[in-house]
Amino acid sequence: MFVKICGITNEDDALLAVAMGADAVGFIFAPSSRQVAASQVYDITRRLPPEILTVGVFRDEHPSRVIDTVNRAGLKAAQLHGHESPAVVAEVSAGIRRVIKAVVAGSDDAANAHTFGTQFVLVDAPAPGSGKVFDWSLVDFVAAGPNIILAGGLTPDNVAAAVRVANPWGVDVSSGVERAPGKKDALKVKAFIERARAAAPLPHLGPDEMPYDWADDE
Repeated sequence: MFVKICGITNEDDALLAVAMGADAVGFIFAPSSRQVAASQVYDITRRLPPEILTVGVFRDEHPSRVIDTVNRAGLKAAQLHGHESPAVVAEVSAGIRRVIKAVVAGSDDAANAHTFGTQFVLVDAPAPGSGKVFDWSLVDFVAAGPNIILAGGLTPDNVAAAVRVANPWGVDVSSGVERAPGKKDALKVKAFIERARAAAPLPHLGPDEMPYDWADDE
C-alpha cells in the first residue's frame, strides 16, 4: 500500500512523514492555505531520502510553469489536480517523468482515466482538496490501467474501511492527519499509515521492492 502525505509546509513534517513510513510527500503550489514556494520546498526535498517520491500539486497551471516549478523545487513528480486535458497532461509528462492526474469520483474523467496516459490516477471527492468523503465504491468505475490512489476525507479512523471497499493501489491524506492547517500530527500520521497498510490485501513493499523506484529519477 503506497501512502502519500500531502500538504507538507515545513521540513519537520516532511521528515516526520518519512520517519513514519510514508512513500511520498506532497507540496501544494495551487492556491491553498497550505501553499508553498519552490525555494522553500527545495530546502526540504534536498534533505529527504532518494527513495521518497516528492510531489508538487498544481491546479489548471500552464504546463511550462508546472515543469519549471517542479525542477526548481527539486521534486520528482507533478500532481495535476484541476481540469487538465489529456493534451495538457501529455505536455507535462514530456518534461516530468512521474505525473499523477487527479479525477473526481464518478466523473467522465474518471471513467476515461486511461486517456490521460499516466501511471497514476488520484480519485478525489467532487470538491477536490475539500477533505470531504465520497462513496468509495465509485472507484470501481474508474477506467482500468493506471494505479489508483484514493483521496478525499481520509483519516486514521476511516482509512482501513476505505481501503477494504475501494482496494486502491495507494492512499493520499492531508487535512486528515493535521492538528492545525498545514501542521501534521505525529500520532495521526503514524496511525494513518499503520491502519492503511494493515487493511491492504497484500503486504507493504519496502523501498527496494516497490514496482517504481523513485531513486531512479535522480
